[in-house]
Amino acid sequence: MSEDGTLVIRLGYRGADFAGFAEQPSVRTVAGELRRALETTLRRPCELTCAGRTDAGVHAIAQYVSLPVSEAELALPGSRLMRSLCALTPDDLSVQALYRAPAGFSARFDALSRSYRYRIAASQARPVLAWDHSWWYRGELDASAMARAARPLLGEHDFKSFCKATSAEGKPTCRYVGALDVTRIAEAGEELVVIDITGNAFLHNMVRTIAGSLVEVGRGHRPEGWLADVLEARDRAAAGPCAPAKGLTFVGVEYPDGALEPWA
Repeated sequence: MSEDGTLVIRLGYRGADFAGFAEQPSVRTVAGELRRALETTLRRPCELTCAGRTDAGVHAIAQYVSLPVSEAELALPGSRLMRSLCALTPDDLSVQALYRAPAGFSARFDALSRSYRYRIAASQARPVLAWDHSWWYRGELDASAMARAARPLLGEHDFKSFCKATSAEGKPTCRYVGALDVTRIAEAGEELVVIDITGNAFLHNMVRTIAGSLVEVGRGHRPEGWLADVLEARDRAAAGPCAPAKGLTFVGVEYPDGALEPWA
């Protein structure tokens, strides 16, 4: 097949019943479900590239996936593609928008930044609507202390302390974090502590380990300056626990201006 352009899909999914984004044998994955829908629609094998692989249980509201397409496929009406993909995908996966991009575009390598939100329901009362997409922490958290503790993580650093140890072996672990905020919000009448983070890319379990470490500060078990020491240690054992997957949502990707054209 000639590669004359790129189909880019923005999708969301509830991660609870997926074994992550990437395809794996004998388990249900986001990529597997989407690939089957695309292969049925386009009637050919499809290889997908995503902006960021999410682990089992992690959600997304704005994951991006790219697929090389031919000139004939570029001529297909977007409404027809959308109807087909929506009909062929399961209820916990939502195809939200389709875009055209130039040949050679990659949802992964052309991304300028990626953003995640981690939700924590910090209360003795069990969350109701937030149950499926938040970590229920049975206690109080000092969100202001967590926000102050997060400041040393801004900028470019070696985040080896916040990465799954086995995945860091022999690989570069420097990343750039452009924004990291901890705030209290209300969603559907429930109060949550949220950690919003944007960076150029993230290591395996990096966001969840940052979240788990910030909770150690918020609950008063560690001082506000502790994360600076953890960062300097470059040792996974120095950081806090990896927070549960269900609290993490992939919320957005930034691409260069004009890279994506809505597929009408």
